[in-house]
Amino acid sequence: MSDQAATIDPAAAEDFDYPMSIEDAGPSTKKLTVEIPQERINAILNTQFKEVRGMAQLPGFRAGRVPTKLVERRFSADIKKQVRDNLVRESYQQAIQKHSLNVLGEPEFEDPKSVENLPDSGGIKYVLTVETMPQFDLPDLSTLTVKKPIIQVNDGHVQQALQNLREQQGTLVPADDRGIQEKDYVTADVNIKLDGEVVGSQPDAQIVVRPGTVGGIEIKDLPAQLAGAKVDETKTVKATAPENHQAEKIRGKEVEIEFKIKDLKYLEPAEIDDDFLEQLGFTNNQELLDALREQMIERIEQDVQAAQHNQIRRHLIDNLKVELPEKLSGRQEQRVVQRRAMDLMQRGVSEAQIQSNVAKLREGAKSAAQNELKLFFALNKYAEQFQVDVDEAEVNGQIATIAMYQNRRPEKLKQDMMADGSLQNLYLQLREKKTLDQLLKQVKIEEVEVKGTDDATSVSPNAKAHDHDDAPAAVDGGAATASDAT
Repeated sequence: MSDQAATIDPAAAEDFDYPMSIEDAGPSTKKLTVEIPQERINAILNTQFKEVRGMAQLPGFRAGRVPTKLVERRFSADIKKQVRDNLVRESYQQAIQKHSLNVLGEPEFEDPKSVENLPDSGGIKYVLTVETMPQFDLPDLSTLTVKKPIIQVNDGHVQQALQNLREQQGTLVPADDRGIQEKDYVTADVNIKLDGEVVGSQPDAQIVVRPGTVGGIEIKDLPAQLAGAKVDETKTVKATAPENHQAEKIRGKEVEIEFKIKDLKYLEPAEIDDDFLEQLGFTNNQELLDALREQMIERIEQDVQAAQHNQIRRHLIDNLKVELPEKLSGRQEQRVVQRRAMDLMQRGVSEAQIQSNVAKLREGAKSAAQNELKLFFALNKYAEQFQVDVDEAEVNGQIATIAMYQNRRPEKLKQDMMADGSLQNLYLQLREKKTLDQLLKQVKIEEVEVKGTDDATSVSPNAKAHDHDDAPAAVDGGAATASDAT
């Protein structure tokens, strides 16, 4: 016999009505009790054994002529396993359809052993809980006015972008003759200590000396704390670990962070000369400035759109009345962390930087999970109303963009994203964005002038220079963008 799965005739399945009951088990959660009677098991087993006997090929026997006892002895275990799987699947699907349940995630069996094997006699009875799409009314958008920030790009902004580019293309120069200064690039062995005991370490950590986090611990005055330290010296900094730090042992406690300085460099920005312009594909300085202005306008448009989307999100969160499934909220916490990491990836942040700031990504994830679920349910309902979908070409296009930022092959990145579940998150993000674009057409838009736009760092998505490729930062600071303007 070939390794064919035993299947149940769909027509026969439609004719059989499984005994079942349903009850509430919490917010948007149902408990299903389903029975598979002995007569149903026997009928399907007999059918499958006949089919197998008709196809079985064993030495010494022609196809279809193998004795029934020999078929049962040779194939019984495989047939019973397939029949069990199909009967459970069929009865579960019938329960979902019969009660019109829109199930979220996988069902959870009260006693998994109840469906492990077909019984020698009697039927099967199993109990499982499922989380379902909650019932709710969508918030009224007729009263919502979305503010659209108007930001004009001026020469000061372009000059700031030019300086960022010079730093991105700059060279790291050894600074052996002096101590550490702000914005220097440091290689150090980092040890985190609690009461003198090393509880975490990172050899050869790459650090940009600016306010940020080290090992998931915020150090706002890092430049001042490390100022003057030289190569081969050790500097110890005191800081308090956050309450949600990934290392439970140090949560909320004061720790010592020890830096053994091994290398010190400073960034020398690139000179804008003919060779530099030619390398970037420009014939003169004005062409470069025009390209930077165009890029900045495009990025600010994206940022302005994100600001408007955020206002709709906030309105939905504040006004959606819905009871959320309890277990789903817990699982959503991890999705929140993945989503934040995906956002950073799409902005060109390196994987090393993201991993070094996992604790920061987790900050507020528990409370954010509730809001994420509200948004998911509301935007999913709107997406169905607007018939919004994302095709494979759109997904592949976004993957290509992320791969470009990470200097990776798109096909390999896609495989990795499929493996860790982030590909589905990317699809949902793209679908959400398209849905929010549709919602923007349904609300009132009020244009507002953003104050303080003479300061390039307050409006430019590129205001903070990217870290030099040769020295990925272990400490990362924030930069204001147009989305903060509202």
